[in-house]
Amino acid sequence: MKLSDFLLNLVPFSDEELTDIIIHFKEEKFKKNAILLKNGTICDKLYFIKEGMSRSFYTRKDGKEVTQWFFGNGHFMASAESFFNQTPSFYNLEILEDSILYSISFKKMELLLAKYHNMEKCIRLLSIEMFTKLVHKMNATQFHSAKERYSYMILEYPNIVHRISLGHIASYLGMTQETLSRIRRNET
Repeated sequence: MKLSDFLLNLVPFSDEELTDIIIHFKEEKFKKNAILLKNGTICDKLYFIKEGMSRSFYTRKDGKEVTQWFFGNGHFMASAESFFNQTPSFYNLEILEDSILYSISFKKMELLLAKYHNMEKCIRLLSIEMFTKLVHKMNATQFHSAKERYSYMILEYPNIVHRISLGHIASYLGMTQETLSRIRRNET
């Protein structure tokens, strides 16, 4: 999905606004396994994924990685708390397949937010969407069975099992790879 189409689906930007906004984004290409952000550093860019897949994750004290979120085509990606508050991130951002992203720096985003009311509205709507998804994920983790969590993830990310390692998926769902394999076996 094109960035301009995504933005227009959220807010009715004028042609002039949209043109000015788009020129502040920079196209970047990344190879699989690239780390865009390391925990403890400040997230200074907001990314829009034109093509590809990525994740945010943290590493537990025992060395095990836990996937917090997946980001795919047509979605924004950042360590949101770090980006908007300009504080060190708890998370890492990793590219999971060769990707094309559009990025905007925090400073440029601040300029656009000050300049355009529609940009403020856009970020508000994105924040609400992100908050809602976060609540759904928390509810799924707390109140749903492993099978229900897997089904919810498939609805959210339809072809993810063909693109992402089962280890990343299992950690996102809060289950072992053995449990995930058993659920997948019973689905067929």
